[in-house]
Amino acid sequence: MSDFGMAVESGVRLLRSLPRRRPDVEEARRTAAAWAAERPGLSAQLVVDVRPGTPVVDYDLLLAHPEGGTVAVSAPPEDGVPWLVDHSTHWAAGGLVTVDDVHLSVAQALTMLRSLSRRDATPYEEIVDQCVILNELLDDDEPLTPGDLQVAADEFRRGRGLLDRASTLAWLEEVGMSGEMFETYISGIARRRRFRRRKESELGPGYLAAHRADFDRVRAVWVVSADRYAASSPQDLLVLLPELREARVIVGERLARELPAELRGAPAGAVVGPCESEEGYLSGTVLERRPAEDDAETLAAAGRAAFAEWLAGRRRQARIEWHWS
Repeated sequence: MSDFGMAVESGVRLLRSLPRRRPDVEEARRTAAAWAAERPGLSAQLVVDVRPGTPVVDYDLLLAHPEGGTVAVSAPPEDGVPWLVDHSTHWAAGGLVTVDDVHLSVAQALTMLRSLSRRDATPYEEIVDQCVILNELLDDDEPLTPGDLQVAADEFRRGRGLLDRASTLAWLEEVGMSGEMFETYISGIARRRRFRRRKESELGPGYLAAHRADFDRVRAVWVVSADRYAASSPQDLLVLLPELREARVIVGERLARELPAELRGAPAGAVVGPCESEEGYLSGTVLERRPAEDDAETLAAAGRAAFAEWLAGRRRQARIEWHWS
């Protein structure tokens, strides 16, 4: 084999060894530069192609031929299709968003939306949140248990009123999803659910310790009305009700963090209001307040709150690129 042939063979090995993620491009350039420095007669240059809408990159190696001209070497590691040919089909036209190292297509996002249900977030926020979680799962190869899959499937069906086999099959036909596709879909939900539960369990105790008053058990009564009124006791609230327009009365036990802001820190017996709120004027009183305990129900609530805070922090730090072209 000629010296140039040996150089090409070595170049192929170089290309196949380079990392193919955007954050690692500089490392790849340094590796290629070191390789080229050992072969100065080749005038070697590494060409980096950043795939649109994905964290994956491709490489070519340009070599000066001894008889003139330039030889381009490609070594795709997967299906053998050079990136120039592969990209000519515009496969990325369906790309919707890239969040850190996760790329999501429009089709994937539409499928994902079937399992999202938060009413306090826009679809955009929910999609980004799910991508943040997917980033955490890139290296998760732990098998799912039958129990993991069953719980995820049951929760999904209950959330959509698919309470029997017939309704589930009808839904699958409506959305054009085969049984195999549904199993894959549920596996993704189960994996994300398992990560979330573990993260909640990990963060919950510390969050509860730092925000204990938010998890006090509080029994309270409050009234929201279009009228502005004042009450000095719970009894006053009830006496005034017949005179109020469009009054709404709420009586119940909540975690302190779930109460109207005006009542969250109020001691037992205190009366607050009238306070102007989005729904009208609010007055209320705390009937009983029990300090938070480290029981399973409270820890679970703290875990959910901690996870929401963790997710919001990761969302703020994430590199988010929407692909609207």
